Amino acid sequence: MTKIIVDAFGGDYAPKEIIDGSIQALKEEQDLSIVLVGKEKEINDIISSYNDESLSSRIEVVDAQDIITNDDVPTEAIRHKTESSIVKAMKRLKEDDECQGFVSAGSTGAVLVGATLIAGRIQGINRPALAPFLPTVTGGQVILCDCGANIECKDINILQFAHMGTAYAKANGIENPKVGLLNNGAEEHKGTQLNRDAYALLKEDKKLNFVGNCEARDILSGDYDVVVADGFNGNIALKSCEGTANAIFALLKDGIMKGGLRAKLGYLLLKPTFKTLKKRVDYNDNGGACFLGVNKVIVKSHGASKAKSIKASILQCSGLIKADVVGKIKEGIAKE
Repeated sequence: MTKIIVDAFGGDYAPKEIIDGSIQALKEEQDLSIVLVGKEKEINDIISSYNDESLSSRIEVVDAQDIITNDDVPTEAIRHKTESSIVKAMKRLKEDDECQGFVSAGSTGAVLVGATLIAGRIQGINRPALAPFLPTVTGGQVILCDCGANIECKDINILQFAHMGTAYAKANGIENPKVGLLNNGAEEHKGTQLNRDAYALLKEDKKLNFVGNCEARDILSGDYDVVVADGFNGNIALKSCEGTANAIFALLKDGIMKGGLRAKLGYLLLKPTFKTLKKRVDYNDNGGACFLGVNKVIVKSHGASKAKSIKASILQCSGLIKADVVGKIKEGIAKE
């Protein structure tokens, strides 16, 4: 039985959508159990509304009366809000060997700080990293590592991001992941001093399939399986991809509405294609970002996640546990 802890009071639509997503995940995966952490009475009231003992028997509730919000300073909140759902979940994650994963749509900063300070880093990892999968134009996916956990980095951090991203990609079935370094040009001499130093380390490391610099326009090209960056540039790249996707859909909708009968007929013919495309780029269908470099599997869902996205994040977390992504990262780092 795979046991995953879920922050029931993290996110814009907690707790109802979080619990609904957890129930949906339990229905889909029979060897799964969930620990919901948050205000006990509210959680139990929602669970009881399902009136399904077969599901409730696979749910444990841990009471946590406090909530860490996006307005809280993450380090202070983790230290002082000891009765919050994130802190109590992280402590349970660390202390209970049966609990192998954690999912939250709550404060990203608090999840990252809690994971580092409480759940603990993998030995040999200086800085854990946030690593989402992004869709590529060739139909595959690319891992962006780091996308915001580490604003200031050293070259050794980016090298470790490459090793963690490679292990993550291998756990998802990619045999020899191609690694690119996010930069402002393809040439080896381009970029800041950090990028040039990181390039040298990546190039020298024969355990990596490093294929050179990756310009931002090529992240989704399908030419790379892993793109590494410091968290500042990685976050800008991620938000740019999200914003561009949203803008394209908005422009298409506007063009169809203003384009008259021909445009509307064209839309009807292409509607299945548009639905497939939207599904590929919609976080509600694709789970969250994995926090690589800590001792348990941690998946950070989008703050605006509803039940569908929470379910996807829980199933993603379960899959990563079964693929032993943490063990593969430990093995990869030990061989450095």
